[in-house]
Amino acid sequence: MASKSKILIIGGTGYIGKFIVEASAKAGNPTFVLVRESTLSSASRAKVVQNFKNLGVNFIIGDLYNHESLVQAMKQVEVVISTIARHQLADQDKIISAIKEAGNIKRFFPSEFGTDVDRGHAVEPAKAAFARKAKIRRAVEAEGIPYTYVSSNLFAGIYLANLSQVGATAAAPPTDKVIILGDGNPKGKKTEDFSLRISLQTC
Repeated sequence: MASKSKILIIGGTGYIGKFIVEASAKAGNPTFVLVRESTLSSASRAKVVQNFKNLGVNFIIGDLYNHESLVQAMKQVEVVISTIARHQLADQDKIISAIKEAGNIKRFFPSEFGTDVDRGHAVEPAKAAFARKAKIRRAVEAEGIPYTYVSSNLFAGIYLANLSQVGATAAAPPTDKVIILGDGNPKGKKTEDFSLRISLQTC
């Protein structure tokens, strides 16, 4: 029986990351999470951290913005999964740089987890976010890093609470005004099919 890959998740205590960490650990993979020391003592992250401990997850102290800590973390694993937040997507160039220096990573999963940016046709403000993701894809490919892009389509939970009002932080829809993208007359179709479609691109 083949041995399981050692997997490092960057952004593992976040919105999507915590689920990927848990799934990896439950699948029997030696699972590592890059965390700041402050995260381990954070009251807001206590439940997630304790769950990871119960699952036998390994914590590596480091930071996306500390190159040496990234390189040292990567030298302990074979696969890197980035689940960093939207506002940090462009900073994945730091992960790419560390992967190249470490020299031992067999596969990299950039933080994608949404619409396929090479096939989608977005309008602003999503268009700019797609461009940042596409730029990271091209950088991964240019460096010759083995990769898998996971496109799982739209995460409705991110957008429904505020009716897609970018920058709104309230947990409820706006009550004063709503900005409609486009001309406000798109054709839609109600469907009962809520099946999740996941696209994988691997090299």
